[in-house]
Amino acid sequence: MKTVRIDAKGMHYTPLNQKIRAAVADGTEEIIIDNVLGQRFIGDGVRGDVRIIINGVPGGDLGMFMSGPTCIVNGNAEHAPGNTMNSGMLVIHGSAGDAVAHSMRGGKVFIRNNIGYRGGIHMKQYEVEARPILVVGGTAHSFLGEYMAGGLVLVLGIGKEKAMTDRGIGSGIHGGEIIIRGEVDDYLLGVGAKKFEFTEADLERIAPIIKSFCEQFGYDSTEFLDTNYTKIGPASSRPFASKYVWE
Repeated sequence: MKTVRIDAKGMHYTPLNQKIRAAVADGTEEIIIDNVLGQRFIGDGVRGDVRIIINGVPGGDLGMFMSGPTCIVNGNAEHAPGNTMNSGMLVIHGSAGDAVAHSMRGGKVFIRNNIGYRGGIHMKQYEVEARPILVVGGTAHSFLGEYMAGGLVLVLGIGKEKAMTDRGIGSGIHGGEIIIRGEVDDYLLGVGAKKFEFTEADLERIAPIIKSFCEQFGYDSTEFLDTNYTKIGPASSRPFASKYVWE
């Protein structure tokens, strides 16, 4: 395996990303970046099967427009990792900020711990081949899955008494689904969101995703392979239709 190691200490994000793109163009299969501290746009627009390992805390928009690579963060991440991502995988061994997976169009984002506000906002899907997946091991703040048009948001609530306690879940959702481990109080649902029965068929469908998440972070997946989940989806395809008036 061809590996390149980059020391990002004190480096501006522009030359750092230039080095990453040059390494990918040169056929590098693994890029290890040390001493990352807030550099933005890492992996943005990168294509192919390259594996990017980030040691530190990357800045905003990690993996934006990324198509194919696997990006592993050994630390936390700032806002909007996976923004408009097309395919590939982000694995964050910590927590992440607001707007995780913003407008994500495909691939997977796995967060071991917690995320901030508006996780999964505007996620979208093209038929079955481009279905984005966001899995949060801990919990998420308000407006999870806001304006979702497709894909899956899964919250496991590991180590939490309740997986979700913040309001606005699925506000304006008109496609996709949000699945949360345990019970979700009705008052936490946003406008246009509705609970649906979580079935054995649903569990069978998400079981491979749960297993993959647990493999990344060393959890025992058997703890999560039951029907103790709440499924939330759109009450209609036009949640705000009543807000508009036609003469």
